[in-house]
Amino acid sequence: MYSNKYDGPKRGRSFDSVNTNFGEKQLHNELNKSAYGRQKEDNKESWANGSGERGRAAVVFSLKNDIGGLVKALKLFQEKHVNLMHIESRKSKRRNSEFEIYVDCDSNREQLGELMQLLRSHACNIVSMSGPASHCDVGPQDLDGVPWFPKKISDLDHSSNKVLMYGADLDADHPGFKDNVYRKRRKHFADIALNYKHGEPIPRIEYTEEEVRTWATVFRELTKLYPTHACREYLKNLPLLTKHCGYRDDNIPQLEDVSRFLKERSGFTIRPVAGYLSPRDFLAGLAFRVFHCTQYVRHSSDPLYTPEPDTCHELLGHVPLLAEPSFAQFSQEIGLASLGASDEAVQKLATCYFFTVEFGLCKQDGQLRAYGAGLLSSISELKHALSENAKVKGFDPKVTCKQECLITTFQDIYFVSESFEEAKEKMREFAKTIKRNFTVRYNPYTQSIEVLKDTRMIAEMVKELRAELDTVSDALHRLNKHYGV
Repeated sequence: MYSNKYDGPKRGRSFDSVNTNFGEKQLHNELNKSAYGRQKEDNKESWANGSGERGRAAVVFSLKNDIGGLVKALKLFQEKHVNLMHIESRKSKRRNSEFEIYVDCDSNREQLGELMQLLRSHACNIVSMSGPASHCDVGPQDLDGVPWFPKKISDLDHSSNKVLMYGADLDADHPGFKDNVYRKRRKHFADIALNYKHGEPIPRIEYTEEEVRTWATVFRELTKLYPTHACREYLKNLPLLTKHCGYRDDNIPQLEDVSRFLKERSGFTIRPVAGYLSPRDFLAGLAFRVFHCTQYVRHSSDPLYTPEPDTCHELLGHVPLLAEPSFAQFSQEIGLASLGASDEAVQKLATCYFFTVEFGLCKQDGQLRAYGAGLLSSISELKHALSENAKVKGFDPKVTCKQECLITTFQDIYFVSESFEEAKEKMREFAKTIKRNFTVRYNPYTQSIEVLKDTRMIAEMVKELRAELDTVSDALHRLNKHYGV
């Protein structure tokens, strides 16, 4: 689940309070004389063979000039027990909106390797490393000037915990803000999500009677509308979820069961999340066919309203369509298009996601039907979107990406597609307009992202495609032979 509106907390001290401006020549000298130049010979060897001995290293990374950004980055050094010996900052010559931070530090190889991963997951681009740090096994290096993005599915462990809002902390206008029991319960769910690691089974929840009653109210009211308001793909998959995952009014499905079901149907899996993620982090998960999903239930005082997506929204709105292969591919392609894209491009993709996957309509048998999860989990807006009072336009990513996303009211306009395939083709064409000097593909065998940025990698991909085409050709030959064609 992601936030399309919130731009992050405005806390922490100003970046300029630690700015001391270092020059190119000074930076070059410092990088050269740090690390190996100031290490003892035995320390150099310990770095090379990966032992726990400590040594000196220099790192230069860039980050946006956001309030509190540097403080957050430096906390990562503390978390990994990397000692800071010297730190300076300067205005980036690559991007006016960024600063570059030079750090002279003391640590061991393993700690620095983990630190580099964390810095990248917090959108810090590693400009250069000198000394032992440059040999750390931190995975593929980021392309110059490209925002960090996960390369392996396990990298989501670094980005999935960067919750922007809600989670265990509720705003004063949240229905559960004054309910201490509910707040404690929300913290329990947040702790489960924040401690979760890729590959682990999702912890099962023993939901309270009150939570089940809230779910039951939402479930019963929505299932009355689905036969006349939901798309046929949704109606096809909901009974399967009832059979295999326990979708009933007296039972809240477990995310682990849902994840296993989706894996078999479309290759998607579920990952628990504590609250809102940024559009970049949420879309990055989709690139791996991973859907970030909440486990908490909305406050019982108003079961038909929630200020943020809860498990009722996720399980009833999103999951039935994530079980549909064509829709799953559509979602993944939006995620892939976001990897390494600029903030502006990611925002456009997130807006297209909002008006399709969250609030999209399609035509079936001459009638409008809903496929957006925001509609399929909201009784009042589902009725409104398919009524004569709603304003509807054809889906065009170039137009849709400029539309304002409304969170607390009905949308001013809804976008309709003839089919998922049509929406997918339009998004593919739109993705080609995003400026990136590379292309990415998802490797399902290694669950990793491959950056296609040289002819060798493209040639390898062509070989794989030829093998697939041979399989198709053989299948057609056998089919024709069977029918005597």
